[in-house]
Parts: sequence; C-alpha cells; structure tokens
Amino acid sequence: MTAPPIAALIEIHRLPLLQADDLDFFLRPGRHNLLFLAGDPVQVPEALDVAVVLPELLRALPGLHAALVAPEAEREVHARFGCQRWPALVLLRGDAYVGSIERMRDWDDYLRELAALLAAAPSRAPGVGIPVTAEETSGAHPGGGCR
Repeated sequence: MTAPPIAALIEIHRLPLLQADDLDFFLRPGRHNLLFLAGDPVQVPEALDVAVVLPELLRALPGLHAALVAPEAEREVHARFGCQRWPALVLLRGDAYVGSIERMRDWDDYLRELAALLAAAPSRAPGVGIPVTAEETSGAHPGGGCR
C-alpha cells in the first residue's frame, strides 16, 4: 500500500511512475527532468512532506517535468546519481546530471536551490564512497601508500 501523499502524485497530479528501464524514455533532451526518490515513508517520514510540496514546486517553477521513481527502482537510481540521503529530488537536463536536493527543505530554500540548479551547467554525478585525496608522505613512511 502506497502512502496517500505519494499515491496522489500519480493519481491526482499525473506524475509518471518510472522503473529504472523507463529513465531513458522519460529523460528527453532539452528539458529539465526532476526525479523524486521518496524512499520508505515509514523509515523516512520526510518523504510524505516532499510528496505534498512537490506539486506546488512544479506550479512555482514551470518547465520542470517530474516523475516518481518506483520503489523497486529507487536504490539503483539513488546510487546512479550519488544521492546520500532520502528523500531526494534529482534534477537532470536531458539525461545529464545537474544536481540534487536531499531531505525536506523550507519553501524558500527549495525555490532558491532549484533556481540555482536550473541555472547550473550539467556535471558529473557525485560518487558514493570514500573521497580520494593526495596526501603528503611523511618520514615515517617514505614510500607513501597505505598506513
């Protein structure tokens, strides 16, 4: 059973429900595509808040084409775009990653962050894991490497 605010995105607001294989079809070139990755609303109740706010964001920022990622595809899509937290809104220009907004935000913060993303150039999706940085070698380990 899908939570009512999330079900309303499909039934009332007519957002498509995407499986991972549907992404290429949905992500049309030349437009801003917004993916909603809700996560489990029992574990992350903020997902319900984002589901209620999302239609208002779409009205405030015309030109966004939004879709809900199906629960069974969320983990794959979440990892593909380097998301760290649930819920997440991922903005793409065509199929190119622009950025994401994770967790619930205040209305003004959503508007400011989405406006910045809409103006931003596409970039590489962030990786998930341990960042790699260069480190100066010390006298105790002259060859560098693992310590």
